Amino acid sequence: MRNLEFREQLHEYAHWREQLIQAIDMYRDWRTRYRFSDPQSTDTLLNILQGLQNDRVTLAFVAEFSRGKTELINALFFAETGVRLLPSSPGRTTMSPTELFWDEKGGSYIRLLNIESRLEDISLMDYKRNPDRWTQIDLNCDSPTQMQEAFKELIATKRISREMADKLGLWNEREAAEQGIINPESVEVPCWRHALISFPHPLLKEGLCILDTPGLNALGTEPELTLSMLPSAQAIVFVLAADTGVTKSDLEMWKSHVCSSRAGSRRQGLAVVMNKIDSMWDDLIGEVGYDAAIRKQIETSASILNLDRNVVFPVSAKQALLAKVKGDEALLRKSRLDLLENYLSDDILDQRRDILKGVVEKEIGFLVSESAKLMEAKISNASKQLDEFKQMDFENQEMTGKLMAETRDRQNAYMANVENFQASRKVFAVQAKMLIDSFSRERIDDIIKRTRHDMSKSLTTYGMKQNMRKLFDELRDLLQDSVDMTEETRRLIKAIHKKFQDEYGFKEIEPQLFSIKQYQFELEQIFEEGEAFRTSARTTMTEQSIVVNKLYSTLIAKARNILQQAQKDAVTWSNSVLTPLMHQIKDHKKQIESRLVMLRKINESKGSVAESIAQLESELAPLEQQQRELLTIIKAMHLDVKPG
Repeated sequence: MRNLEFREQLHEYAHWREQLIQAIDMYRDWRTRYRFSDPQSTDTLLNILQGLQNDRVTLAFVAEFSRGKTELINALFFAETGVRLLPSSPGRTTMSPTELFWDEKGGSYIRLLNIESRLEDISLMDYKRNPDRWTQIDLNCDSPTQMQEAFKELIATKRISREMADKLGLWNEREAAEQGIINPESVEVPCWRHALISFPHPLLKEGLCILDTPGLNALGTEPELTLSMLPSAQAIVFVLAADTGVTKSDLEMWKSHVCSSRAGSRRQGLAVVMNKIDSMWDDLIGEVGYDAAIRKQIETSASILNLDRNVVFPVSAKQALLAKVKGDEALLRKSRLDLLENYLSDDILDQRRDILKGVVEKEIGFLVSESAKLMEAKISNASKQLDEFKQMDFENQEMTGKLMAETRDRQNAYMANVENFQASRKVFAVQAKMLIDSFSRERIDDIIKRTRHDMSKSLTTYGMKQNMRKLFDELRDLLQDSVDMTEETRRLIKAIHKKFQDEYGFKEIEPQLFSIKQYQFELEQIFEEGEAFRTSARTTMTEQSIVVNKLYSTLIAKARNILQQAQKDAVTWSNSVLTPLMHQIKDHKKQIESRLVMLRKINESKGSVAESIAQLESELAPLEQQQRELLTIIKAMHLDVKPG
């Protein structure tokens, strides 16, 4: 599959996403227009819309030095520029982790974060929120040559003292000794810690984001890359060199930083590229021997990495780039890039589509289902009342009076039970507040502050391990405390719903129940990721305070975000869980009042029976129109939501 087809696939995906955004926006308007909206549901819909609008398909490319990773990125995405856009010449390799995307508001630029920023206890995410901390070079998108020149900063290095390199976590005495370097006065390091590149390439404008991570050293000293950025990517492309196969450092990177980002079911979205297959060509063995050698290397690599051989792609990025620039179809076929492009176009984009659908269904599927069931209940009640009026003998004044008395009794009983409902809601509010307070920032920060203070006393690997465990044990206990409160709150909600279903025949709408299982799972996953990172060979060898501090800070930030999300979700849930019942209560009240008004009119003047029936019929038609509009919107969402 050619790059043009990948672009078309990405365009199709972006079009699907835009249609989904439009459908959700139509649904939000529908709720407002027909008075179904409330502040909580509106916020939920606006949040999901913002998330979809900011959605990016992130592909992370991971490899040791000199595997041809940047050349592969050039071949896959930027060949139409006619130049080697990102620097990837022999001996000139990307030194800083680099993100490529399109920032419509910021325009075309390259932003560079200086390497000394590693001394500050500030996360990359926080730096990204503050453009002033970056060195910016504006890009001229009409001049690939100017962009080429600007991108040379990605390979820029400088020499600093060994002591400073040590503080920055960029000096490893054991590795240096293996290379024959003993007590050097200065050390060569990258100029930049991180790079952000924005320009309006068609693929980037469609939402593609590329993460280029250079070497084990960068991953081994930047926990945020391994523990946050790689796991959030839709796909990780791990690049090997075909002539060397899986080296010791490749395997260390794979085990410590790639596999941990794709644990369990998340092994989806993982591909291995065996690059530089052109280096395996041998005139003496010919085409047949060449193919056999490639197959053997694929099988060996797949076996070592414990991976399905179908996601190991032999490629010559160098040949592919040259072929695309020259328009040489035969050379492009020889480069074997098409299978990798197929994988990115079909599997990865389909996976991303499924993930987004899952997120939308999780966030607003309940709202849509509730709306459909409420509309069905409205139409059913209106139809039932219409049929009842058509069949009644309103000539009999005694019967009319009896019906009015029964309706008034229903109204009085309804008002009494509404008071009971309000009392139940107050009890629920108290219970919900206890649940919300269990995730309070004060409680979380108190735990973090205490464990961090203990950590400051010991920066050894053992001390780090003990304090990490202490932190996560206390956070686990915090979550566990909310389990009983959650169960009590769930029982209360079910009881309130059941009361109104049994006593008034309300439409059965299964209440959305809050659960903390997902947050517990995510917290455990962070702990496991942290342990894997901490025990990796690179981290064990460096054992430097800056790496330890950044690991701890990264874990803290992730854990805090999860617990803050738990609190936010608990607030949203507690504010909205009774809303469907309130809608039915309001409709029930309106139905009783309307019935009383009609019976009163009929009792006063027999000639108004036909008028009342006509009024009921006129009220039914708009409800049916509302339902048709809703069903059309649900269909446009392409979600697995059962209407009514």
